[in-house]
Amino acid sequence: MSISDMLGVKLQGKGGETNGPTEGIELISLYFSAHWCPPCRGFTPKLAETYNKVNADKKRWEIVFVSLDRTQKDFDSYYGEMPWLTIPFDEDTAREGLASKHGVRGIP
Repeated sequence: MSISDMLGVKLQGKGGETNGPTEGIELISLYFSAHWCPPCRGFTPKLAETYNKVNADKKRWEIVFVSLDRTQKDFDSYYGEMPWLTIPFDEDTAREGLASKHGVRGIP
């Protein structure tokens, strides 16, 4: 089963649409964040550094960015700093559904 199947959403990586293969993955995290959130913008580089260290010898951790950005431009700019998967910006229902399911009412 892919990450996309588990979450019931479309995913994209740096190369375009993907199912998010799970082979070798031990942990999947959802990262609710937005370009307009200063604490989030400060945390993202630290998270990316940790993600890269954990996955340096073998991919074992996948993160899915769930954007709370208000515009495609802000989403594109912010996601450009991230090495992991995301839900496409135009998938509003999927992003809002995951936020609701996990009790995310605001960030940080």
